[in-house]
Amino acid sequence: VINSGSGNQGMTVSLPLIIYAQDTGLEGDRLRRALVISNLLAIYIKRLIGKLSAFCGVVSAAAAAGAGLAWLQGMEEEQIGSVISNTLLTSGGILCDGAKASCATKISVSLDNALLALEMTRRGRLLPEGQGLCGRTADETIRNVARIAREGMKETDDQILQTMLYGCEPAAEA
Repeated sequence: VINSGSGNQGMTVSLPLIIYAQDTGLEGDRLRRALVISNLLAIYIKRLIGKLSAFCGVVSAAAAAGAGLAWLQGMEEEQIGSVISNTLLTSGGILCDGAKASCATKISVSLDNALLALEMTRRGRLLPEGQGLCGRTADETIRNVARIAREGMKETDDQILQTMLYGCEPAAEA
């Protein structure tokens, strides 16, 4: 399963929903619709972030999976938005350093935070608008996080690439 060009993101948006459906006996159209919601939402967030960013893509995939789980559990649109916002705002600082073994732990941490966001929402615990990057709506929060990931992390992305190519020492100036 691939989402936004990434197998890790594809697994992140899909497997939690599939496992939830298996555990609860859900089948057919309801699961397929949740998978569509999760996948399209992850694509939407990733499109706003851009193709290459120091922002870890599995964070947005986990937020989308949380939204799919919230929908499967019958939550309302505003609650689903809360799950998205809470996940992005909690896990948003995870850096991408290329697809490798550390991705598995980043997926785990991001999905744990999506499940925490789901439980927070279920209990009516919302991160307040205006604090940090939290917007009035989930879409506003997505756009705030995407702006930081796309624009604010350019230098971070360059430094990650330089470190991956040349190690701890900075590359020689040309």
